[in-house]
Amino acid sequence: MSSYLVRPATVRDAKAIARVHATAAQAAYRDLLAPDQLSGPSLEERQAHWREAIEYSEPQVQVAVSGDEMVGFVGFDRSRDKGTPSTTGEIWALYVLPDHWNQGAGTALWDAANDGLKEEGCTKVTAWVPVRNERALQFFEHVGFKREMTSLKTVSVGKLKLEEIRLKRELA
Repeated sequence: MSSYLVRPATVRDAKAIARVHATAAQAAYRDLLAPDQLSGPSLEERQAHWREAIEYSEPQVQVAVSGDEMVGFVGFDRSRDKGTPSTTGEIWALYVLPDHWNQGAGTALWDAANDGLKEEGCTKVTAWVPVRNERALQFFEHVGFKREMTSLKTVSVGKLKLEEIRLKRELA
């Protein structure tokens, strides 16, 4: 049983989601990116992005709360990959504040996304993860995802090129 409350995000959560996103991404990518590439979008740009996502439910967003603090979020919806069946969902984003890593928040968020995707009629789910992000790969494998070795692709993140791999699992 998780000590984290997971609930649907509201528009008022956008600022806290942006803060979690920026903080967790900087910690997660510290060893993958050069210092000048870690800044990413501004907090205001992230807030606007997540406000719009929540307003339009694209993706659906759930947040993990501990006490009064938002500690993580997950965005999920149908797969964005071309040619996938409508029964395939995707984890678009899953971030947890570093102080809450390995404490159950990520698993609680995954459980909420799993339930939400099943309610949408999905039977499978995917997630794209940078190949060098061992923490994320280990998390997704811990909750039952398997790497699709033939799915490797290179994506642009600003001026940087990152190699990503798709992970996949059946929804249970």
